[in-house]
Amino acid sequence: MAGVEGRVALVTGGGQGIGAAIAARLAAGGAKVGVLDLDEANTAAVVAGIVDTGGSAIGVRADVSKADQVQAAVDRVVSELGGLQILVNNAGVLRDNLLFKMSEEDWDLVMNVHLKGAFLCSKTAQKHMVDAKYGRIITMSSTSALGNRGQANYATAKAGLQGLTKTLAIELGPFGVTANAIAPGFIETAMTKATAERVGTTIEQMREAVAAAVPVRRGGLPDDVANTVAFLAGEESGYVTGQVIYVDGGRGLI
Repeated sequence: MAGVEGRVALVTGGGQGIGAAIAARLAAGGAKVGVLDLDEANTAAVVAGIVDTGGSAIGVRADVSKADQVQAAVDRVVSELGGLQILVNNAGVLRDNLLFKMSEEDWDLVMNVHLKGAFLCSKTAQKHMVDAKYGRIITMSSTSALGNRGQANYATAKAGLQGLTKTLAIELGPFGVTANAIAPGFIETAMTKATAERVGTTIEQMREAVAAAVPVRRGGLPDDVANTVAFLAGEESGYVTGQVIYVDGGRGLI
């Protein structure tokens, strides 16, 4: 069995943007996909797109920072799709502000969704993977993990996810489970469009600025991340673990 064919995947934050692209890409490779979102209605279009093209998917609701809801979501995926071999920790939120303006609530929300969410989802999913002696855990970090103005909460959470990933790789590797992280740079989504507008620019201007600054001379798209996920989720990537792959057009080289 090559790639992700016949596997079951759970993609958190799968209702839009990068998560939606990941869900579609895994389904195109033959995986059955649980598309998880805080509001299950947000998954309808993604699920319909997968089913309409001959794939298999269900929408699942959960707040990833709540252990009981994560457990219920994983139980449903296992019951309805027949197992769980791939977890993509993609759910995330932004609450950007300079440190002296950042509220405790905005710090806690970002930590809870990114860090606690990935912890709970990984802890819950790994039992099925360990029992099966096979699994792939892929977590979304960010180039912001290296530090970014106005993102003390987000940068800290994304850096923490890299530490979590490496620890999962050490602990779960003996059971056939790999853990890797992806650190995207600029990826054009509704979230980045909203960010551009909030800071007084446009997504077009942001795209042009990024294209001028990176070696590949273009901005990133959700499919760029989804294709990297597909590689790490595949059977053939079993000797790759504990890695952080930067999908940023070579930004770090300049």
